[in-house]
Amino acid sequence: MTGLDHIKVHELAHWLIEGAPGAARPENIVSETCERMVAAGIPLERVALFVRTLHPTIIGASYIWRPGKQVEVFRAPRAIIDDPDYLNSPLWYAFDKGEGLRRRLADPACPRDFPILADFDAEGITDYVVSPLRYLSGENHVVTWTTTAPGGFTDDAIAGIESVVPPLTRLSEVYTLRRTAANLLDVYVGHHAGERILKGQISRGDTTTLEAAIWLSDLRGFTTLSEMLSPGELIGLLNNTFGAQVPAIEKHGGEVLKFMGDSVLAIFPASSGAEAACTSALAAAEEAYDACAALETIDTPTRIGVGLHVGKVSYGNIGGETRLDFTCIGPAVNLASRLQSLAASQGWPMALSESFAGALSRTTRALGSFPLKGLAEPVPVFAPA
Repeated sequence: MTGLDHIKVHELAHWLIEGAPGAARPENIVSETCERMVAAGIPLERVALFVRTLHPTIIGASYIWRPGKQVEVFRAPRAIIDDPDYLNSPLWYAFDKGEGLRRRLADPACPRDFPILADFDAEGITDYVVSPLRYLSGENHVVTWTTTAPGGFTDDAIAGIESVVPPLTRLSEVYTLRRTAANLLDVYVGHHAGERILKGQISRGDTTTLEAAIWLSDLRGFTTLSEMLSPGELIGLLNNTFGAQVPAIEKHGGEVLKFMGDSVLAIFPASSGAEAACTSALAAAEEAYDACAALETIDTPTRIGVGLHVGKVSYGNIGGETRLDFTCIGPAVNLASRLQSLAASQGWPMALSESFAGALSRTTRALGSFPLKGLAEPVPVFAPA
């Protein structure tokens, strides 16, 4: 092996400091960083970057590089924090302690104090280095380096790795902060709304008009249930019913905009036409209704009712100067709300507006015309056949 090319290492560090121009995604940054390190004389066999994030179900992501292969990206479920193998790993040690470690496996006297080291022995790994990425926020993230070079990493190679870690840390932190912001916006306001906010649509009154199928649902008998159940039981019930509705909505291309007590407001943008949006919304409503019904017990009914309409909505920022809500409003939303209330009073699973039913290719049945609050004339209402 030739010695370390310090010029190439310096150029790599400068490239990272400049924001890795030309590398559009984190996996591209990892790939080019490793390839440049190899070109500089650092014999890498496997490099893994582990970055934690704020998300209700995902604890973080890993980016794994091997020579001549595409970077593998994995999303680790939050449940991993209870896995004994994870808790007894060098990763957890680095996350928890914020300290690096090295295991020079080419040395027979090297301690094998983590189970994963036996796997590395079997793969012919001769050296294993764990470098913490210490963010300015105080969080610790991790990158690991392995080699199969005889005797392990040389002192020059270790020096090269140590030169790359600080600029890699800063760039990683920038990407992590943006990914965390996107994750939190996805969770709290929805994916499309989150994208708009990240792109700068944050001024009060900054709205757009779009056509969409509008969904409003609620839990039947919620007032009675709230008097029967303890606060903890009630929250658990709401989470279960919301947990049955949200996957169905998202599966069919909808976006949940708001939880209001026991109600859900969602839209299905009609970007491909009203028929597609309404068909998707109705399919989601039927799946969600069945999923909620499957949760029902004698003591805790979990039936929902859904009002469905299609029309134009104002979609964007509404609120006070320093406290905004990204939602949709308009007469079409009001009609969907009235339909949902009508369905509740009549004990129907669903109530469809005339325009919603007319956009569908499948058969519906008329339930009659009903007076609705705020509307001068009775409104025709439909249900799936």
